[in-house]
Amino acid sequence: MSNLQVLLVAGTHGNEINAPWVFDQWKQNQDLIDSCGLKVVSVIGNPLAFEKGKRYLHRDLNRSFSKDLLNSENHNDLEISRAKELLGLYGPNGKNASQIAIDFHSTTACMGSSLVIYGRRPVDLAIVSLIQNRIGLPVYLHEGNPSQKGFLVEAWPCGFVVEIGPVPQGSLNSRIIQQTFQALKICLEEISKFINSQSCFPDKLIVHRHLKSIDFPRDSSGEPIAYIHGDLEGRDWQPIRNGYPLFEYLNGDKIRLSDNSFSDEVFPVFINEAAYAEKNIAMSLTKKEVWRFDDCWKDAFYALINS
Repeated sequence: MSNLQVLLVAGTHGNEINAPWVFDQWKQNQDLIDSCGLKVVSVIGNPLAFEKGKRYLHRDLNRSFSKDLLNSENHNDLEISRAKELLGLYGPNGKNASQIAIDFHSTTACMGSSLVIYGRRPVDLAIVSLIQNRIGLPVYLHEGNPSQKGFLVEAWPCGFVVEIGPVPQGSLNSRIIQQTFQALKICLEEISKFINSQSCFPDKLIVHRHLKSIDFPRDSSGEPIAYIHGDLEGRDWQPIRNGYPLFEYLNGDKIRLSDNSFSDEVFPVFINEAAYAEKNIAMSLTKKEVWRFDDCWKDAFYALINS
């Protein structure tokens, strides 16, 4: 078995409590989940925020891993300090170094179970290809948005997010718990199978590539003046085209999708995610693409486990 270690993170946002609950149950009963011979360490990403039931205390931990923040001398920001601590403990050069980071989240949007990757690192593409081939999860490729950076998993040689919803913030939910539980087991199984030369890679990967984010219409004071149109609410991963209603005013007037750069259908994700209101994001639009599997992805995975 490889010396590779997998870091499992939950509670990166302190009000997302389902994955931390699963981690706690696993800690109390190791027989619940088979680690498949892997070296695994699980942590609560933001324990102070988790104790208070808040998304974060000073700043979003999942935007605190950018080089400029990590190199800053801000010792009073709890999330920056926690980012540095996690890297010092479990980063690729940490005391208890991990090579793969899997960050478990929940969302108020109707995203179902999905995977999120940042950029096009070949080893990330290899792992999510295996998971998608196993259970068909959609993959959101988040790239091309310079205003959103510093994601936790980007600080590790390989990493991705498991995103599951919908569920209200701070609420345990049986469906979300079971989906988190199953996703966790399958992630470990697929990594272990690859290390043991038992993987069968697909010939393609389906990604939803980030195009742009859209904010609510707002007045001069920054308050929303329209809401998500009822025909769009809950339609994450469903195709829409120019002319489709996005927002509606109380008087019934509508704002429709109108972007000449879209010649084909687009797929909205994270529609009306509660936590994104502060980031001025009502939804993000993606393009569905089918990529041919590239052997360099697999080669990158081999290089990681043999490093």
